[in-house]
Amino acid sequence: QVQLVESGGGLVQAGGSLRLSCAASGRTFSSYAMGWFRQAPGKEREFVAAISWSGDSTYYADSVKGRFTISRDNAKNTVYLQMNSLKPEDTAVYYCGARPSTSSVLYGNVRRYDYWGQGTQVTVSS
Repeated sequence: QVQLVESGGGLVQAGGSLRLSCAASGRTFSSYAMGWFRQAPGKEREFVAAISWSGDSTYYADSVKGRFTISRDNAKNTVYLQMNSLKPEDTAVYYCGARPSTSSVLYGNVRRYDYWGQGTQVTVSS
């Protein structure tokens, strides 16, 4: 089992940048594929980015490709989401999710992830 805690959210102007962090507890972090999702008010949780257990494979939603970068540091049990060129439509609560996997296959389906953090608010003003 793994516990996840997100941080790094905040208020930023359009065109700005933020870096989110997701710290995981437990000694088996490197056995988990990790994902970032977001949920805006009144909308379903949607996929943003995913990274394999080794960090060798990544996968992005079309809406963030070229602007966001997911990475991980297994020595620090942390996954990151660097967000550049932020837009007002990126406003949402951002969640990290974990699924046990040592495969390079990645998923954007929220049901594939077993563990979730509490989320961190990102607000982009126009």
